[in-house]
Amino acid sequence: MKCVVGIDLGSTTTKAVLLDEGGEVIGRGITNSRSNYEVACAVAREEALRAARFTVLERALVAEAQHGVPEAERWNRTLRDQFRLELYLDELGELREEIVRVLRSLSYHRDREVLTAAAHEVIDGIVAEAPALFSEVGARRSDFFRDLAAAGFMAGAEKIASRDGIGFERLVGLFDRAILDVETRLTARPFGALLTRAGARLLGTESDELRRTALTRAIGRAAAEPIEEISFVGTGYGRQTLPFPKSAVKSEILCHGRGAHRVFPGTRTVLDIGGQDTKAIQVDDAGVVTSFQMNDRCAAGCGRYLGYIADELNLGLHELGPLALEAHRVVKVNSTCTVFAGAELRERLALGERREDILAGLHRSIMLRAMSLIARSGGVDNEFTFTGGVCRNPMATKVLGELVEENYGAGITINAHSDSIFMGALGAAMFGLDDVRAGRPAVMPSFVQAAMAQ
Repeated sequence: MKCVVGIDLGSTTTKAVLLDEGGEVIGRGITNSRSNYEVACAVAREEALRAARFTVLERALVAEAQHGVPEAERWNRTLRDQFRLELYLDELGELREEIVRVLRSLSYHRDREVLTAAAHEVIDGIVAEAPALFSEVGARRSDFFRDLAAAGFMAGAEKIASRDGIGFERLVGLFDRAILDVETRLTARPFGALLTRAGARLLGTESDELRRTALTRAIGRAAAEPIEEISFVGTGYGRQTLPFPKSAVKSEILCHGRGAHRVFPGTRTVLDIGGQDTKAIQVDDAGVVTSFQMNDRCAAGCGRYLGYIADELNLGLHELGPLALEAHRVVKVNSTCTVFAGAELRERLALGERREDILAGLHRSIMLRAMSLIARSGGVDNEFTFTGGVCRNPMATKVLGELVEENYGAGITINAHSDSIFMGALGAAMFGLDDVRAGRPAVMPSFVQAAMAQ
């Protein structure tokens, strides 16, 4: 299988999309953007390659279903969950090893022994709870390892600290030190080995020999399928740091416009709210950008602003939107500056305002700034597509819909797809496909060369 790779290096998340030679999406990957951008790109690419192999697996299972194995669809879902469980357990093993290494560097021997026992107990608890987290009914609030491990570690640390009198902050400090090294280390994890382990869990539930043989055959095909990357294009906030030639780096505006038009062909207006900037984009009926506006002074009103508010409230970024939806009223927020927003938040909390109501006001303030950019770019023209990381925030989407209706009428179609965060990477991959079809040679990035050498 040959494919092109689109990388969107954002300030908060890094995304990768793979297209086959026919332009079909065969894999997507996403990870936290790290201080080491090259590692972030490599991890997102690896995630997308795994997803591409699951595309091969799905096709193989469909073929088996046509030969009298009706469980194929259920198997595909279960294998994905079990694969992610195996990957999560591997990553927890790395985290445990790194915490032990950090503890060995402590100068006080007695503290080291106590903290080591506590840290092992916390990790053991996370491992024990992992299967439920990745079951079909499991409720994961995030797919990022750091988020999942942090939530589990803090819960376990709080329990042990209150029981044994060990300092909670000291335990969490171990996690904070260790996770930085774990995240910036690129570890090769062979797909075949992980999928075989995941398959073993599923095979253990199947007693019929025909079905066991069919499942084993499909897993073998997915693991063995060669994947050749024939073109690479990068975009995003950090695109200038990508190890790509200049010709293979495209602006976010072009990529988000093209990606949004690919998914929603009727798109004429695009709003992209990422971690550091907001862009209002107008495109024609071919997805070509005709005008745009973006905030070019600060990150106020972007994902970074929401991240700062989440930190002030000691919440995860993914918790802000659902919490804001519980508001009884919308508190008017005067400051949209990230620097002063925290002070106003604390002041309003001190006055007895509900945090849900304050968050509703903050979301409305952010989206009002976005609407101003849209107006300057040419207004809203049907259809309207919302992209970027903030499109996953349900309160932001709700407020956007209300503001579009208030200002442009009720007839506007608003597309806010759950996968809109991948629009930039998708657009980049489409430009990569253009290069292939035009016969332009691909230059393999250094992080791909390093991964292939492992």
